[in-house]
Amino acid sequence: MIGRSALYYEDYVLSIQYFNQAISAKPYLYEPWYYRGMAKYYLEDFAGAEQDCSKALERNPYVVGLYELRGLARIQQKKYAEAADDYTVAIRYAPDNLQLWHNRVLCHIQQKDYRQALAELDSINAHWANYAAGYSMRAEIYLQQKDTTAAIAALDKSLKIDAFDGSTWAMKGAICLAQSEWKEGETALTEAIRLRPKQSGYYINRALARLNQNNLRGAMADYDTALDMDPDNFLGHYNRGLLRAHVGDDNRAILDFNFVLKLEPDNLMALFNRALLLDKTGNLKGAIRDYTKVIHRFPNFWTGLLNRAACYRKLGMEKQAELDEFRVYKARLYKHLYGTQPRIDRSQLRRKGDDDMDKYNQIVIADNQDVEPDYKSAYRGKVQNRRVELSFKPMYGLAFEQKHTEVHSYVAFDRQVELFNERTRGTMAVCITSDVSPLDEATSKAYFLLIDTLSASAGKADSKNMALLLLKRAVAYTALQNLDEAVSDLSACIAADSAQTLAYWQRTVCRERQARFLQSQGKEAKLLMVAAISDATEAIRLNQQNPYLYYNRGNLYAAQNDYRLAIEDYSRAIVLDQHLAEAFFNRGLARIKSGMAKEGVADLSKAGELGLYDAYSVIKKYSK
Repeated sequence: MIGRSALYYEDYVLSIQYFNQAISAKPYLYEPWYYRGMAKYYLEDFAGAEQDCSKALERNPYVVGLYELRGLARIQQKKYAEAADDYTVAIRYAPDNLQLWHNRVLCHIQQKDYRQALAELDSINAHWANYAAGYSMRAEIYLQQKDTTAAIAALDKSLKIDAFDGSTWAMKGAICLAQSEWKEGETALTEAIRLRPKQSGYYINRALARLNQNNLRGAMADYDTALDMDPDNFLGHYNRGLLRAHVGDDNRAILDFNFVLKLEPDNLMALFNRALLLDKTGNLKGAIRDYTKVIHRFPNFWTGLLNRAACYRKLGMEKQAELDEFRVYKARLYKHLYGTQPRIDRSQLRRKGDDDMDKYNQIVIADNQDVEPDYKSAYRGKVQNRRVELSFKPMYGLAFEQKHTEVHSYVAFDRQVELFNERTRGTMAVCITSDVSPLDEATSKAYFLLIDTLSASAGKADSKNMALLLLKRAVAYTALQNLDEAVSDLSACIAADSAQTLAYWQRTVCRERQARFLQSQGKEAKLLMVAAISDATEAIRLNQQNPYLYYNRGNLYAAQNDYRLAIEDYSRAIVLDQHLAEAFFNRGLARIKSGMAKEGVADLSKAGELGLYDAYSVIKKYSK
């Protein structure tokens, strides 16, 4: 259970250590193997996750979730046939689980077994007639079979069922672009962007549609937006560089090609385009350097030779210029017709892997336009990367490490914590932090050793000193996600010293985490939340000048959707500490949820000013 709690709080390395202990004690249980496999999956150890799931299945072959998790681990290793076998067994036990059918179809598509995939899609459409993703997958198969008409029909059917699936609109947009239906493609991609505004690839594709309709300003705006989201996007920088060159923004075009060449130093197309721009802006030596690299790879590239010759002449290097011009003259004897291309030809596109130098000025599209398969699962992706629309900043509690960032360097301080550290000299000092970072293996071992040391000392101490040691041990248990033992120690500390504010404070934090974990398991946690509020209130009674106690109680009220009381407590915390950015942030969210958007945005602005930069993404959404 401690391991599962650590898993819930994304402390994967620590959770694996607890599951190791459970496996050592009772290796015949399937659950420790299962959860350890899940932790390994989150850590992207897909082979290890597969092995643990196999061990769990040896102990209990009737758990559908095991086949599902092992299937996902195998998919990540491109073992599509084995993954499909896992889903087949899982479907036998849970025939009404739609996501199992969905994932098995995608495995067949990856194996190019389109006949079997279409047969299973017929079954899905028969049982779940209104399942829009079934028609989207059907469209993907038709595209692979080059049947564009059938693909469009399937996508239209999918959108008729669910018009709010951004990926389906994006797929339709991509098909329209492939057929040079630029206006229809832009319309579809605009809808995809409205539904999924954080996908940089959608902006790149819409820019192409706009470029081909001569909407250069709109195309530039799309490239700018895409690169704000994904600064390392090759196609975005390359195509924006071409577009900037076309409109005469040469210096900024050079910056784009510099970035492309930083990503791919041997990209000859980018080198030649940068050479043209350097030539135009007067950096002749830089232009010659780039022309030379291209000519070394393509000795008969006439445009490059002539351009380099012109640079040589401008620098007074007549001999080198004549050599280049003579090479072109000799080549022209064998080919009488030679024409140049315009700066940018929007009617022509080239694949990223095409290295024909005569296509240097053509807009680039990806070599492969396939849509990334959307495997359906609770395990999909990284938990730590899940986006929560509005999430409150966590509580402040006691810990042994205080984390800082370059932006937010706030140092939490309370006089009672300092007094506690003075009274427990000789052991690790505690500090105040709201950061709950995962522990690495070395730190985890250090905490386990600390617990052993404190346990030995507590056994020899008198009742007063024992209470202090129990409090410190509880802090170590909290870091190790062993919340039950932490609460037990804190309760014993309070029994020995009922005026120990720090014990009530830390027990508030532990109980709130216990409640969140229970809620994540679908269990009732009202009593734990009531107990946490009671502890927070008692801690405030004992230390009314501590802003973190009001802040924590505000979080508890916010978790119960009692935003009026939450706002009152956050306000008290802010009165006591004007630099407590998290209090401004959380009060801003509480005010927004209470319908006071203007006041909420003002609070978020203050939080951003104090260093919580993620406040600005919320401001952007709600400032209007």
